[in-house]
Amino acid sequence: MQYLPNVPEFCYVEILQETLIDPCIKGTLNVLRSCSKASSSVKRVVLTSSCSAIRYRFDVQKQEISSLNESHWSDPDYCKRYNLFYAYAKTTGEKEAWRVAKQSGIDLVAVNPSFVVGPLLALQPTSTLDLILSIVKGTRGEYPNTTIGFVHIDDVIAAHILAMEESKASGRLVCSGSVAHWTQIIEMLRAKYPFENKCSSQEGDNNAHSMDTSKIQQLGLPAFKSLPQMFDDCIKSFQDKGLL
Repeated sequence: MQYLPNVPEFCYVEILQETLIDPCIKGTLNVLRSCSKASSSVKRVVLTSSCSAIRYRFDVQKQEISSLNESHWSDPDYCKRYNLFYAYAKTTGEKEAWRVAKQSGIDLVAVNPSFVVGPLLALQPTSTLDLILSIVKGTRGEYPNTTIGFVHIDDVIAAHILAMEESKASGRLVCSGSVAHWTQIIEMLRAKYPFENKCSSQEGDNNAHSMDTSKIQQLGLPAFKSLPQMFDDCIKSFQDKGLL
């Protein structure tokens, strides 16, 4: 993560705390506390967390483990070391959610999606889709030095419906399709679109790993869509909206 120009590092951390970390934690807790007050009518709460709350760990970096599942949590110290503040916020926010849910007796199920890809649903791209758009247009300058799971938005929606409606659903649910480095994505798109040739030198986000999705698939979630399906649907939606 790049620091803002002319902003001291300690101020930058304060800005992140106020604009990213605090809203993530406080927003989640506000919703859960409201649900607790309406416990007679709220039967289950489904939280959208992230695989970012799972995969950032020193033992993954050292390749001591590679297959990650619902039992794994990102290490806050690892997140801080590599300036992975989004992951820090999602990890801290989800842990706080589980603490409040346990105290309040809330039936909480957390869906942990990886990097969400698919057609643009809003008028403007989300931050993840904006990253894809800049890479495809060749305007970013470099692509991320990141190994990450990718998942189609349709699969994420299906996972949330399953988490809400399936009585057997409980705890955390990893929701991730294929895991790939962005180099593999660039190679896949190379024949169709402009692409970034330079990989970022940022470290800490490129650890090889896999995501174990057996828990959510045993609940009945259909097979995840493939990487080509995800990116073709995404890029077609950019074209349909005149962004490409």
